[in-house]
Amino acid sequence: MATKAELIDTVAGAAGVSKADAEKTIGAFFDYVVAEVKNDGKVAWPGFGSFSLTQRAAREGRNPQTGETVKIAASKAVKFGASSTLKAALNPKK
Repeated sequence: MATKAELIDTVAGAAGVSKADAEKTIGAFFDYVVAEVKNDGKVAWPGFGSFSLTQRAAREGRNPQTGETVKIAASKAVKFGASSTLKAALNPKK
């Protein structure tokens, strides 16, 4: 697993910018994704994938220790869908 520091180092080196500039740029990207998805929008990056909002309905679950029924509230989550290009890169034909 790559750490935040490793990501910043790699992006800074690949883009030929300072680590501080790379961190600001990556941070701005994630801030934009959060703001757009929060407003029920979708952020797509061709060849990589898209981020969108998904709604989880309220449901009943079980406490695994006691078996007792527990109510789980409805919630919102971010969904990432990989593009066909990314899927093909991860699953090359043999």
